[in-house]
Amino acid sequence: MNKLHVDYEQYHHLIDRVVDAVESSGYQPDLILGVSRGGLFLADGLSRSLRKPMAVIAASSYRESSGTSQGDLQISSTIASVVPVAGQILLVDDLADSGHTLRALCTHLKQFCPQIEQLKTAVVWVKPSSVFKPDYAAQYLESDAWIVQPFETRDFT
Repeated sequence: MNKLHVDYEQYHHLIDRVVDAVESSGYQPDLILGVSRGGLFLADGLSRSLRKPMAVIAASSYRESSGTSQGDLQISSTIASVVPVAGQILLVDDLADSGHTLRALCTHLKQFCPQIEQLKTAVVWVKPSSVFKPDYAAQYLESDAWIVQPFETRDFT
């Protein structure tokens, strides 16, 4: 599989594109909900830029073959947040790969957080085979490259 290496300068530019897309849409989230691990950098950038609180939910399906092969999705039973998970929520992950994680998280959150009035999603990248189309994205990829993000250098040593 081809690899797309992204450095910090490129990554921050992509975060800015997502921030601009959310701001220009007029959507006013009450809370940025980042998906650990990959979504935390984007969630932090959105939280700081939009001046909204950030919460974290853990979800993982990449545990097989040293984290490069997708398995069963596991979602944490709790959300780390200092404010209620309610109102307008922006769910943030790094990418929509197959799209199954974001789809499952949306279903999970609507079921377990009935105080959510509106749930929108944002990612840095969307792969062409994703079955889920986020509300906001910085880049729609034309091929199914493996993305090596700047903070993942320890994963590939």
